[in-house]
Amino acid sequence: MPDGYLNTPSIGIPPVRTVNAVAEAVQRWGRGADTPGDFEESVAISRQGFANLIGVPADRVAIGSAVSQLLATVAAGLPDGARVLAAEGEFTSVSFPFAAQAHRGITVTEVPLDEVPAAAPGYDLVAVSVVQSANGAVVDLDALRAATEGAGVPVALDVTQAAGWMPLRLDWADWVAGAGYKWLLSPRGAAWLSVHPRVLERGVPVVAGWYAGEDPWQALYGLPMRLAGGATRYDLSPVWLAHAGAAVSLPYLASVDLNAVKSHCVKLADALLAGLGLPEQGSAIVAIDAEPGRLAGAGIVASARAGRARVGFALYNTMDDVERLLSALA
Repeated sequence: MPDGYLNTPSIGIPPVRTVNAVAEAVQRWGRGADTPGDFEESVAISRQGFANLIGVPADRVAIGSAVSQLLATVAAGLPDGARVLAAEGEFTSVSFPFAAQAHRGITVTEVPLDEVPAAAPGYDLVAVSVVQSANGAVVDLDALRAATEGAGVPVALDVTQAAGWMPLRLDWADWVAGAGYKWLLSPRGAAWLSVHPRVLERGVPVVAGWYAGEDPWQALYGLPMRLAGGATRYDLSPVWLAHAGAAVSLPYLASVDLNAVKSHCVKLADALLAGLGLPEQGSAIVAIDAEPGRLAGAGIVASARAGRARVGFALYNTMDDVERLLSALA
């Protein structure tokens, strides 16, 4: 891992064995050595890996290519005039799929993240990231669960900036979406959506194709539409090379002690904040007032988000990265 790489919230660095698995898949492709069915095992393994990371059965999990595409199936199933609650400054892959339904009278209201649980009972759906992309703020999941279950309000969560460094148990949530190319250390093009059985019929498989069939290999041609009875009705045809990598990275992440990973990542992030005289945040992602170009000049890879420099501390970062960043800011 290159020194000073603090850009996991944008692109995670995969394990060597993940890189090798993708390289081998590319080589097989170049030799014409694969058939479509050869990737079924990788898809199944990555599906199970995501399920394990969020604490749900694998038969709840659909595959896709991006969070926005998966949440569009949720948005399409909302009734006309539905009211959606989102966090202020939410990542647009979470809010845009619902805002795009404005022609049906669907509205999206933003409130500060810490006000989301209390405001939830007044809405028809809550759509929020577990960890905010712009600044690493973490939603109070216990409060959100209590508020929404008590009021019967469904919840759609995005775990893209949480799964992989934060232990999660989200079997209570109605929908849980996540992309693989950040903290899940996988190639871009693999994403997943957990669908609780109670809301299975509420979505609309707007991108239904052959892979959404009960038996995809028997759903290649002709009508009538014959979708899977479970969550795989929302499947998108897999991006094969992405799943070749995800099938290595996700089982690895699911096998490690994520409580220890969280402790490690948060310790580094909070050490940075302490060094800057700022309060601890308890998140692996931190936004600071710094010029990204200045950080790049010091050999630090970060990103610019919402007018600030955003850094993320992953399981492969060390205190040396914190000290390098503090020196650059001194």
